[in-house]
Amino acid sequence: MPKAKSGVSRRQLEANQKRTKVWPFIAPLDPRGMPVLLNAWLDHIRVRGQSERTVRSAKWCVSEFIVWCQDRDVLLARDVTKPLIERYQRMLFYARKEDGTPLTLITQATRLNYIKQFFRWLTKENYLLYNPASGIELPKVEKRLPRHILTDSEAENILRQPDVTTPIGLRDRALLETLYSTGVRRSELGRLRIQDLDLERGSVIVRQGKGRKDRIIPIGERALAWLDRYLREARPGYIIEPDDGSVFLSHWGGPLSPRNLSSLVGRYVKAAGLSNAGACHLFRHAMATLMLENGADIRFIQAMLGHVKLTTTEIYTHISIKKLKEIHTATHPSAKLEPNRKSHQEEADDLFAEIALEDAGSHEDASEGPRPPEPGRKP
Repeated sequence: MPKAKSGVSRRQLEANQKRTKVWPFIAPLDPRGMPVLLNAWLDHIRVRGQSERTVRSAKWCVSEFIVWCQDRDVLLARDVTKPLIERYQRMLFYARKEDGTPLTLITQATRLNYIKQFFRWLTKENYLLYNPASGIELPKVEKRLPRHILTDSEAENILRQPDVTTPIGLRDRALLETLYSTGVRRSELGRLRIQDLDLERGSVIVRQGKGRKDRIIPIGERALAWLDRYLREARPGYIIEPDDGSVFLSHWGGPLSPRNLSSLVGRYVKAAGLSNAGACHLFRHAMATLMLENGADIRFIQAMLGHVKLTTTEIYTHISIKKLKEIHTATHPSAKLEPNRKSHQEEADDLFAEIALEDAGSHEDASEGPRPPEPGRKP
C-alpha cells in the first residue's frame, strides 16, 4: 500500500483506489458474459433512481463475485448454480481481513443481497431460465446498540471545546450545536444551505436526506443563536466567490465533506476526554435518547431522524433505560441501599437475644410453682 499523500488520510486513499479499481474481467465485452450483464443491471438500478453510492456498492459486491467465479472457470451467468453461490457464502464466512478479523455479518449479508438482486433481474429479463440465488438464505444480522451514548453533561462538555474567540472556533461551535439540537446526519449537515434555515420559526429544511427525502425539523433557540452569530461574524471570512450558500464552509470556501466533518467533530470528542467514542453520529444518538427519556413520543423522534420504519427508531427504546431504572428501583427489594438497615449478623444476634429472653421467662415461671386460684374462681 503506498503512503498517503500530505493532507489525505490512508483511509481516504484506500477509498479512492476502490472507486478507480479496474476489475480483471475475462472477456469483458462478451454479450453473454457477466460483466456486460452487470453493466446493464447497474444502468437499470441507476434509472430507477438509486443513488450513485448504492450503484458503486452494487458494482463492487457483484464484481467481486464475478472475479471469484472466473477463478473457478465459471464465466457465464447461466453456468452459475445454487451450490456455487453457497460455496461463495461459506467463503465470505471464513474470509479474514488484513488485520485477521472476520467480515461482519452485515457485510456478508450486503454482498449476498446484491448478488440475489442481480440474478433476480437476470431472471426477470429472461437472460436466465431460473434464478439460482432464489433459495439462498442471508445470514441473520446481529442487532447491536451504539458503542457510546452521550449523557447531557458529556455533550455539553464537547460543545465547550471550541475556542469561540476565533472564526474557526465560532464555526465549529455553531456546527456542534446544530448537530446536537437537530440530530441530522453528517451528509445532511454538509448539504445545509442558508435558505434552508428559518431563524424566525426555528426550523431547518433537510433536503434530499437518506432515501432522497426532504423533511422539516425544529432547531433549538441556543443553536439558532450560535448560528446567527456565526453567519454574521465568521462565515463572511470563508466565502470564496461564487458563494453556493453552504452554511458551514471550509478554508477553501466550499462545503465541508462528510469526512471533514467526522475528523473535525472527532477531535473535539477526544479533547473532551472521550477517546474512540465516535464523532457526528454521537450527537444523533444523544439527541434521540435524551428526548425519549424526557418524555418525547417515539413517532416524533422518528420524524426528526428521518427514519422510514419505526423499527429503526425503536433501538433508542433499548438504549433509554431511565424509566426502566425507575421501575427497578421502586420494585426490586435490593435496588436501594438503606444506610440504617442492619446487617444479617446483627439481625441474627437480635433474634438469638429474643429467644434467650423468652427461655429465661419460661424458666422463671416454672420455678415459682403453681399459682393459687384467684378469689371467686374455681380451681
